Amino acid sequence: MGIADDAVEVRAQGWRTLAALHGLIEAELERALAEGFSLSVVEYTVLDALERQNGWHMRMQQLARAAALSASATTRLVNRLEDRGLLTRVLCADDRRGIYTELTAAGRALYERARPVHDETLERVLEEAQARPELAPVVAALHGETVPPAR
Repeated sequence: MGIADDAVEVRAQGWRTLAALHGLIEAELERALAEGFSLSVVEYTVLDALERQNGWHMRMQQLARAAALSASATTRLVNRLEDRGLLTRVLCADDRRGIYTELTAAGRALYERARPVHDETLERVLEEAQARPELAPVVAALHGETVPPAR
């Protein structure tokens, strides 16, 4: 294997490690949010993105980017959350084609109850991952710690 091949393998291994950590985190968050609040991770992500707007709203395209979803998947998700009374849509006054999405009082209340569970679950999973040698460097990087180069 040449130097270029080694670099490709290092990046591929890094990606596999990151994907493994992501899968571990997402599975635990999915379980905790579904069990306690009937929310999926992506639904929580949407509530979180809207809550961070400080009472303001987001265009559907912005929400799609925040949730890493396609436009059609975002529309379906917003429909579900709107049916549950967690958010509402508002037409843009300047551009009648523009649609904004806002949290309702019920959406904000659910988010406020779910956030501590989300944060505690994330913290617990990262602590558990830190104890796994193959995941520890990625967890350290997430915490802003300097990671020694791989040998």
